[in-house]
Amino acid sequence: MINLESLEAEAKKIIPTGGFGYISGGSEDNWTLAMNGKAFQHRQIAPKALSDIEKPELDTKVFGIDLKTPVMMAPAAAQGLSHSKGETDTAKGIASVGGLMAQSTYSSTSIADTAAAAPDAPQFFQLYMSKDWDFNEHLLDEAKKANVKAIILTVDATVDGYRESDIINNFAFPLPMANLASYSDGDGKGKGIAEIYASAAQKIGPDDVRRIKEYSGLPVIVKGVQTPEDAIRAITAGAEGIYVSNHGGRQLNGGPASFDVLEDVAKAVNGRVPIIFDSGIRRGSDVFKALASGADLVAFARPVLYGLALGGAEGVQSVFEHIDHELEIIMQLAGTKTIADVKKTNLLNIKY
Repeated sequence: MINLESLEAEAKKIIPTGGFGYISGGSEDNWTLAMNGKAFQHRQIAPKALSDIEKPELDTKVFGIDLKTPVMMAPAAAQGLSHSKGETDTAKGIASVGGLMAQSTYSSTSIADTAAAAPDAPQFFQLYMSKDWDFNEHLLDEAKKANVKAIILTVDATVDGYRESDIINNFAFPLPMANLASYSDGDGKGKGIAEIYASAAQKIGPDDVRRIKEYSGLPVIVKGVQTPEDAIRAITAGAEGIYVSNHGGRQLNGGPASFDVLEDVAKAVNGRVPIIFDSGIRRGSDVFKALASGADLVAFARPVLYGLALGGAEGVQSVFEHIDHELEIIMQLAGTKTIADVKKTNLLNIKY
């Protein structure tokens, strides 16, 4: 592996066209998707000499969880599109590097099976809220049984972005989604999967954060925050984590790159709760810049899914090992021994 960007072209040779378009594409003309990567050029890392350090340490503790890396798996749907073992192999690969897995409502494998694949490793569950509260409670019950550590409530996908690659490919999920199927089947009287999709919540507010937190008894992390005002609103509603993300450029095209709003959101949060960041992460330097701009954990998905396609659990492990290696190099050259040191780093803002 030379770099994570190179994996996309190799994975394209393996993943069927419709599935690859679903994974790789953004919304409309992909402008925000492209800006997510370019935004990291807006800030620079000052090299530090005579820093008297060696062997940077990637260990960190977030949400009371000890981790060997500050890089985690962003929740991504239908990983069976990349590999027959889907989320179970992703979970195994991440566990092998001491990282954190987040699994989606729309996973190819069930909450229980994904958790069982790495029983001693921490996992979060991402909830796409439904209008049907019985379904929401079913998912939360399954998540609690699986011993997940927190609920990620996605709030920026009340409708799907206009994804042209899916239209061009006439894409439909070729595989069942285990969490939907388990609720649909039940005793034979449950709702059909199409009906569950149709009942996805379009009206999500602060009361939903409170309701999910009270029902589950787990920390709720609000995902899809792009403004300081939304961060404050989420915390006021009881959120115990803020997740800065524009859904990898898959939702509101024309919105800002996530990295460009991270610092302002972090200033508003002011350390009250941890911050997760994703959208556009491809390099160890991207991870460093996100941490230095206020993130406590940094997430990504597309490179992991490409690694999954190319090598299953070992491919996932390789992706995390590679980006961790890049991060170690950057930390050494920037004179930062620990992740806490990275978070205290002042980035430069030089216009080129």
